[in-house]
Amino acid sequence: MCPSKAADGQTRGFIVPIGGAEDRESRRRILKRFVRICGGRDADIVIIPTASRLADTGARYEELFDRLEAGRATSVDFATRDDGSNEDYLRRLESASGVFFTGGNQLRISTIMGGTEAAKLIRRRNAGGLHVAGTSAGASILSEHMIAFGKEGSSPRAGSVRLAPGLGLTNRFIIDQHFRQRDRLGRLVAALAYNPFAIGIGLDEDTAAFIGPDDVVEVEGSGGVTVVDAGGLQFSSMAEARERDAVCLLGLTVHILTAGATFNLHTRCASPGTLATEKT
Repeated sequence: MCPSKAADGQTRGFIVPIGGAEDRESRRRILKRFVRICGGRDADIVIIPTASRLADTGARYEELFDRLEAGRATSVDFATRDDGSNEDYLRRLESASGVFFTGGNQLRISTIMGGTEAAKLIRRRNAGGLHVAGTSAGASILSEHMIAFGKEGSSPRAGSVRLAPGLGLTNRFIIDQHFRQRDRLGRLVAALAYNPFAIGIGLDEDTAAFIGPDDVVEVEGSGGVTVVDAGGLQFSSMAEARERDAVCLLGLTVHILTAGATFNLHTRCASPGTLATEKT
């Protein structure tokens, strides 16, 4: 699976992974910003609650986006693989300015939607300007390489993480969510040991990475984003490690970013962003 490329004259839409448990009641900074980039009162958002087993998940997000004064927000529940070619659903995706994947189980999204016309359409439309966000499991699915499940803990161990194909909007990063709350540094680092090309993005709860068409990550929300860069990896014992062995990795770079800080996925350079401006 390859990410769709933007056609001449087109600009890719934002990709917005959220670490889960986003504030929905008070300041709601993340969701307000998503509505704003989707058009504000002219926003047309499709909510995809496929990851969730709760029947009211889609309706709850419809109500939430309505309170945030989005122009239109409707839930489209892809419950079976046949739904991925449903003409009414595809037309709804064609007209949207934003798509929002809810939390739940990311394997439900990948096994139900993976390879369908709907998944292909979302990739093409994101390359042409559609903004796509997801929270918790909905964040994990956005990249090409998805963490399907793994063990918690701060040390990387062989066999501590299992990867699966995601939606494939980008191949530049691997997402993990509920990051510090569930102690997931070890499994994110283990995932990077399999694929050092990608950047690891660990999202705390109520924290999002707004990744623009220029491939610059900007942090929004109340927590932090842990960026793990294996681009300068000098040594890895992953190939020789036995199941459950600790893995030796030399040359990793780690950044902790908070709201306003940025990371460029091309240059692999971090910046305090607006944090530096606020202190001057």
